[in-house]
Amino acid sequence: MRAFGFLSFGHYGPVPGSRVRTAGDMLKQTIELAEGADEIGVNGAYVRVHHFARQAASPMPLLTAMAARTKRIEVGTGVIDMRYENPLYLAEEAAALDLIADGRIALGVSRGSPETAMRGYEAFGYTGSEDPRGADLARDKFDLFMRAIEGEKLVESDTQMAPPGQLAIEPQSRSLRDHIWWGAGSRESAEQVGRMGVNLMSSTLLTEADGRPLDVLQREQIERFREAYRAAGHTGTPRVSVSRSVFPIVSAEDEMYFGVRSGQNQDQIGIIDGFRSTFGKTYADAPDRLVEQLLADEAVMAADTLMLTIPNQLGAEYNLHVLQAFAEHVAPALGWKPNTEGQVEGDAI
Repeated sequence: MRAFGFLSFGHYGPVPGSRVRTAGDMLKQTIELAEGADEIGVNGAYVRVHHFARQAASPMPLLTAMAARTKRIEVGTGVIDMRYENPLYLAEEAAALDLIADGRIALGVSRGSPETAMRGYEAFGYTGSEDPRGADLARDKFDLFMRAIEGEKLVESDTQMAPPGQLAIEPQSRSLRDHIWWGAGSRESAEQVGRMGVNLMSSTLLTEADGRPLDVLQREQIERFREAYRAAGHTGTPRVSVSRSVFPIVSAEDEMYFGVRSGQNQDQIGIIDGFRSTFGKTYADAPDRLVEQLLADEAVMAADTLMLTIPNQLGAEYNLHVLQAFAEHVAPALGWKPNTEGQVEGDAI
């Protein structure tokens, strides 16, 4: 691990204890959190994307504001659900964001996790999927999106408006392809990410369960990704991220929120999206014990970036405290390099 960032679901709602009661609260506090994290030296600020729910959705306005208000931190998503996207419009937006941010983006995409709406992407106008989960739509759209950002000429010009020939989308950003990630939920899907030649984003769970701990399964997932990347003939330095819930207990408030979990840290087995899955444990403990636990987490140490899932409804001020505590008391012992040392690089394959 060389870098860490925060990953927010962007929950909001008028519920007891919430400091993020409206969508406006969530959006403004996320920008505020990115600004504060940038000053601390945190490497990344990432948001989840969900639809038909009181969570973060359409991420581009938010990411653009975050990029414009910060200097060094990477901004991104974990992940955009391609089933809901127009791939050419997303390509235009992504290129514009990459240019505004001077390449400080990590745009995670995938089929997406289960949504509250049944085939909600059809309400967005995207029909015709033969897969009950819309995976075929996501794959086809991702292929077109990648062709577009790589500058392929995709449409015939109108000769009354332009010279004869074909046209590519504009704007184009030459660095954008290096900043695309795919969120893989299994070891097998990580191999496909390697063959595609993009970066790997892994979550706090895998849709697999064979009795082994999440970190062991996830470390194997990372190895399979890198081997597939190499076997496909790609020659870059791909990035890898994993997500964890980590809370250093350094105050009475931390103890109140997370102290009880320090004795309950273990993986869980459950069902998600119809698959028997392994869910990662929450790390909540004194900093010295967190260091020991995270050094022993095989996936955290195999990745270059750790995304800390944050309880955003506790507000920007408290979450900045969590990030500061991790940066001060835990991250240096794991190999962390703050954002003042430059953008994060992947591993040579």
